[in-house]
Amino acid sequence: MKITVSIEETVVQDFVIEAESLGEAMEIAEKKYKAGEIVLEPGEPQFRQMSATDGKHYTDWTEF
Repeated sequence: MKITVSIEETVVQDFVIEAESLGEAMEIAEKKYKAGEIVLEPGEPQFRQMSATDGKHYTDWTEF
């Protein structure tokens, strides 16, 4: 039987953004991220979870 296991992980990295407000910094960071100017380096995941399916049945996401 073939089962598909999906793994999701969250990696955290800090970036310094010059801006007039927190909201503006978030907008600038999002634009830079989407443009490929901000790229997270591989690092230690801060959060991991997985789920599995056989096409008919699905497990809940489980942290591991």
